[in-house]
Amino acid sequence: MPTYEYECKNCSHTFEVFQGMKDPPLDVCPECGQEVRRLINGGGGVIFKGSGFYATDKKAGAAKKSASESPCACCKDTSCAKSEAASGGNAGVEKRAAG
Repeated sequence: MPTYEYECKNCSHTFEVFQGMKDPPLDVCPECGQEVRRLINGGGGVIFKGSGFYATDKKAGAAKKSASESPCACCKDTSCAKSEAASGGNAGVEKRAAG
């Protein structure tokens, strides 16, 4: 059941009442017996419980890609020598013989 907030037009007394949505609004102040008005409030906030509600949540079974698996910027190929050199791998890097 929702909580409704009322304010007396005569004595400014404010109070909250748990009422069903189909119940008629109250008309009488419990303090002075005069007319009351129902106030509009922000209501309760929405609470999301569990995972999957935020952009930072990972989908089930999604694995992180390592730097060596990320595609090359120039050709979008994961086996490119430039992508492996940029990620710190040794493949594609020429070794010169000391001579």
